[in-house]
Amino acid sequence: MGTIDVHEFMSLDGVIEEPTWTAEFGFTEGMGEAIGKLCDQAILLGRTTYEGFYPAWSARGHDVESGGAFFNGAPKHVVTSTLADPLEWENSTVLGPYDPKRIQQLKDDTDGGIYVSGSATLVRAMLADGLVDTLNLFVYPIALGSGLKLFTEGQRIPLRLVETEAYENGVVRMTYGPPIT
Repeated sequence: MGTIDVHEFMSLDGVIEEPTWTAEFGFTEGMGEAIGKLCDQAILLGRTTYEGFYPAWSARGHDVESGGAFFNGAPKHVVTSTLADPLEWENSTVLGPYDPKRIQQLKDDTDGGIYVSGSATLVRAMLADGLVDTLNLFVYPIALGSGLKLFTEGQRIPLRLVETEAYENGVVRMTYGPPIT
């Protein structure tokens, strides 16, 4: 049985939208190592993130250093009600509209980690349905004031802090798991 491991870049005020604002902080070796540990067997994406990742990652080929080997070689499952197979990005298939049973089946059928990045709507739904095994928030030392946030007003998701790591660029990774019941 697999795990669903989410990775998000987030501002102090919770914004995850269009994380180009992260560039001014650089990307440390430690951050790369932490994200690399999440990139195991498969990728699960919402439609919007798929449409952003496809042109960015497919152009990198299968280079190991850039991450292209994982992003292009791994099986990619896209949660969408608007796209249909065949998808243009290699090893990509449509999983269909969001269905927690279908996501659980994907977990059951996968040996290893299923990587999720971005995909706010998908992540919110999976958190609410208890499908996320680790939520890795890379929190940047900046408040943006506006933009798409991971958590919506009124959404209550209890979590348990599993690990933290601070990086020399001011970013802090906080890894959460489901609460102990």
